[in-house]
Amino acid sequence: MVEGSMTQGAGQGPAMRTETLRDFRVPVNEPAPYAVSTGLPGEAPVYGEYPAYYEGARSVPPQPRYAPETSAPPAPPAPQPVAEPVHAMSQDPEESDPEGYTPTQRDLPVIGRGALGGPGDTVQVQYVPQEAEAAGPGPLYVVGDVHGYLDELVTELHAQGLIDADRRWSAGNARLWFLGDFTDRGPDGIGVIDLVMRLSAEAAAAGGYCKALMGNHELLLIGAKRFGDTPVSSGAGTATFQAAWLLNGGQRTDMERLQDVHLQWMSRLDAAVLVEGHLLLHSDTTAYLDYGDSVEDVNDTIHELLNRNDADITWDLFRKFTKRFAFRDEGTGPQAVRELLGTYGGSRVVHGHSPIPYLLGEVGTEDGDEARGPEAVDGPHVYAEGLAIAMDGGVTMAGKLLVVQLPLND
Repeated sequence: MVEGSMTQGAGQGPAMRTETLRDFRVPVNEPAPYAVSTGLPGEAPVYGEYPAYYEGARSVPPQPRYAPETSAPPAPPAPQPVAEPVHAMSQDPEESDPEGYTPTQRDLPVIGRGALGGPGDTVQVQYVPQEAEAAGPGPLYVVGDVHGYLDELVTELHAQGLIDADRRWSAGNARLWFLGDFTDRGPDGIGVIDLVMRLSAEAAAAGGYCKALMGNHELLLIGAKRFGDTPVSSGAGTATFQAAWLLNGGQRTDMERLQDVHLQWMSRLDAAVLVEGHLLLHSDTTAYLDYGDSVEDVNDTIHELLNRNDADITWDLFRKFTKRFAFRDEGTGPQAVRELLGTYGGSRVVHGHSPIPYLLGEVGTEDGDEARGPEAVDGPHVYAEGLAIAMDGGVTMAGKLLVVQLPLND
């Protein structure tokens, strides 16, 4: 069983660091259906995963810092440094979608109408390590794509008994895995990352753990911060991370609040993990096979490539982990899952990335005709002859953010 090989920063000061993992991948060989003209003479349209409109944003107040009780009264918290805002991102640079980048639907909050709230605080984790419980490992939970919807995440974690009313870890030795895609589209991606980082420390102190995989949107945010509008090689021509990030729901408030601790945490996440017969991945793609014949090799290779700090290499990672739907076809899907399980072990793949409404064909056409809407999603989708479990409930489409205990009885 492989449950992690990298150490993930959970805070600063006397914070304990816990094991964690990375992950992700993706696209299908279908062109994205949306194109946006840059308005500049001679420039090609910019392609993206969404229509180029953004609907109502809301700012989310910073969450309270975690300061566990000690024998002495806690000292007043030191003022937190505020990340220097980056220059406003522009959609002008010519951008093409990665080959086969497929849409994941609408509902992009407003990002371009003036100020959207203050920069907020970054959580500083301070706690007193506690003796781990002597019992064996606790129950195993997985969380699908969050995409900045902090309030919905808090609601679901509380409903499962994983956190209390103060958003502190309350599940003892339980084990919690996030499947990636913490930011973009929703209003508070940095708030989501801060919460996961803090819960990682609190869970470890209680004898459990809270860990995370890398999603394609973590790669996208890393690339947008590191490389901005630097041109990169794309199968469809010239592309930039900056334009791709904006078109795929990047929130300027997230970029303004993004700090080095967040970048370091994201870049150290693993791409895959094997836990009790469950092969956890972000993306429903076989692109993981391009990076190694074992879970350890895949994670080590992806980390090494990210550490090169090369825009083209990072773009290629993003492009491959944006592929999707490898397990959906009734004829070839089960075989694709078996190829992954045969290489990396396990009896089931558990993934996020592709919203369940798309896997079920429940989303209507671009003209607005809809079959059953995403609100029909009330749990994970088991498919590919029972070999795959999809966990992205489509929270960005007014669907459901899923937090589920494994193994899943179907």
